[in-house]
Amino acid sequence: MVKIKLIISLVLVATALIIVFQNTQVVETRFLFLTVAMPRAALLGLSMLIGVFIGILMALALSGKTSPKE
Repeated sequence: MVKIKLIISLVLVATALIIVFQNTQVVETRFLFLTVAMPRAALLGLSMLIGVFIGILMALALSGKTSPKE
């Protein structure tokens, strides 16, 4: 089981590195009245972090409502 976790972790790290190295060009991102220039990899990472944060908040919110009634 430990070997499987290690292999999966290495594959995920390698995939993340490939994504970062292939997306180094700078892009302009506009949100409402704000314009920000950043590398595309940073934009992808920021989007991922926001998605993970929202997922955790949703899981916590839903976990409290699924408890069985006694």
